[in-house]
Amino acid sequence: MKKVKIYTWTFCPFCVEAKNILKKKNIAFEEIVIDGDQKALSNLTEATDCSTVPQIFVGEKFIGGCDDLKALIEKKSFEEIFN
Repeated sequence: MKKVKIYTWTFCPFCVEAKNILKKKNIAFEEIVIDGDQKALSNLTEATDCSTVPQIFVGEKFIGGCDDLKALIEKKSFEEIFN
């Protein structure tokens, strides 16, 4: 299984939801909390062209945020990406 990283803010409801989805799927992940760190968010935005959290990476691939994670699961392509 590929390594999963998720960049979050502690009290972001979308971040909490994304982490819960990963936990329910028994997907181990590394959480990088960037609460209020505008420089970290700016660096992520520059790398991903996305300015919100969560930002989820599988291996080196940026898959998006919580809604993107849910869409992958609905399309059944979740296993293809994570394995």
